[in-house]
Amino acid sequence: MVMNYLIIEDEQYNAERLKGIVEKYDHTINCLATLPSIQESVEWLKANPHPDVIFMDIRLADGLSFEIYTQVNVNIQSPVIFTTAYDEYALQAFKVYGAAYLLKPIVPEELEEALEKVNEYRSLTSTEDVNSILTMLRTQHKQYKTRFLLHYRENYKVIAVKDIDYIFLEHKVVYFKLLDGSSIVVPYNLEELEDQLDPQFFFRVNRQFILHLNSIESIHKYFNEKAKIILKRDREKEVIVSRIKMRQFKLWLDW
Repeated sequence: MVMNYLIIEDEQYNAERLKGIVEKYDHTINCLATLPSIQESVEWLKANPHPDVIFMDIRLADGLSFEIYTQVNVNIQSPVIFTTAYDEYALQAFKVYGAAYLLKPIVPEELEEALEKVNEYRSLTSTEDVNSILTMLRTQHKQYKTRFLLHYRENYKVIAVKDIDYIFLEHKVVYFKLLDGSSIVVPYNLEELEDQLDPQFFFRVNRQFILHLNSIESIHKYFNEKAKIILKRDREKEVIVSRIKMRQFKLWLDW
């Protein structure tokens, strides 16, 4: 049975070179189309049967190719081989999920390995995974808070972000747990703090906790595909990573 593939690439030279390498690998493989943008890719995928495999550049002229997944439901039988010249973070993200990728300039032997890997998995990262990765990519260059000015008794107190061990919710009140062992009430909810703190170092593991990377002593498998975290400075706290957060949690740890 003939394999049909799609190329999503905004540089014509790269698209033609990729097509040539694929044809040398297997001349029976059929290229359905070469698409240079998010918009054209979305329109094509909505109007045509989905291919057996998609070669997709990560950065297109009109944005990140992950945007395609927010506009069209890509068939799970259309695995993607991502191509990139420099986006190391995106490569790390997709290593976690087992998706194939190629570094430009593409080497024929690596393309062959990628196709074999795709044939083994024959699956695509979920929409939730892609949205998580897209959010993290969008915020890579965002400026995050380095300190908080908080009310403390009758005065104000400046708390440096570097002094936060973890953040927790207790009886509907949010607290910073500091490295010195003290706690201080915070006038923000966890959602607001997620947006203000650098996701390279802070991750919300469940509805009650946002952890700093350095607060984690060890991670243990837990029932129902969850994980149990032992904190370095607060071992009596039971912190469970919710099942729906596990994939994102693994991605965060492998940043």
